[in-house]
Order: sequence, then structure tokens, then C-alpha cells
Amino acid sequence: MSKKQEIITVSREIIHSKGYQATSINDILQAASIGKGQFYHYFSSKYDLGLAVVEDLVHDLDSQLINEIFHSKEEAKTRLNKMLDWNLTFHTETKSKPGCPVGNLAIEMSEHDEAFRVKIKEFFDRWISEVEAALAEMVEQNQLDPETDRKKSAEAIVAMIQGGILLMKNQQDIEILIHVMDIIRKQYNLY
Repeated sequence: MSKKQEIITVSREIIHSKGYQATSINDILQAASIGKGQFYHYFSSKYDLGLAVVEDLVHDLDSQLINEIFHSKEEAKTRLNKMLDWNLTFHTETKSKPGCPVGNLAIEMSEHDEAFRVKIKEFFDRWISEVEAALAEMVEQNQLDPETDRKKSAEAIVAMIQGGILLMKNQQDIEILIHVMDIIRKQYNLY
């Protein structure tokens, strides 16, 4: 891993736990064991680093969620279940419940910075589109009511997941997210 990537990775962890605005350059310097000169060699500002963190985060989510799950050759129902399991596993594996890294940034930064908002929106748009395509396949295979509005349902599923993560974070209780996943599975015939 390059030093620049190491700084981005360390910064991702700090921003995920503290938030972008609460994270200082000194937090990053200390965690990455670097000086200001090295930081400014790679990034012109905290803002520049913040955008690199968002790009890195979205790249990983695209790889894990979009490419590995949704672009697999498995049937739609399996892909949707794997999406739910992936989200649940991600949040079960962390002892503290800091929430969704991209969701946290969406909440914190969308109304304050257009570049952050657009990068995050593009990821959410891809995710919703993939869920919508899977739902369309299920309708075609008579696994869902043909009257199902696939676009609205896809937006609702992603919103339910993100809302469940937000409540889980606030309550520090993984059961909330488990319940949300159960409701999605029941509502969309994923069992």
C-alpha cells in the first residue's frame, strides 16, 4: 500500500468514527504517524483528503456491493438476500456501531458541500438502480406482484436499510437492523 493510500485508509477510519467535520488534520497526522509536510505532499487540504476518502469508500462499496453481489450471475432473489446479508455482516462485525460510512457522510455533508453530495448520490443511485433491476427480474419470474413499482420499491429498500442503520447507530443495538432486514425479506418475498 502506498503512503498516500495508507493516509486515506487511516483517515477513512477516523472520519467514520468521528465525522468529517470533527476530524482534524492533527488527528490524521497522529494516526498515520506522519508530519504536515508529508500530508501536504499528497493532499492540498483536509477537503482534498475528504474527497479522496469519499472516492476510496465509494470504490470499495462499488466493488463489494455492486460488482461482487449485483453483477454476479445469481438469480435476483439471491442477489437481494446477499445485499441484505452483506449489510448486516458489515455492521455486526464492528463492536461499536458507528453506522454506515457513506450514510454518515451523506447526512453530515450533503447540505454543506455539493462535491461530497454528488459523489455520494452517484453511489446511492447505482445501488438503487441495481435493486430496481433485481426487483424487475423477480416480477418477470412471477416472484413479485406485477403491479410492484420497482423504482419506488428500490428507493424504499435502500432507505429502509439506511434508516435501520441510523437507528441501530443511535440505539447501539444490532437487533434493530436485523428487524429491518426481516421486514424487507417478508415484504419482497425474499425467503
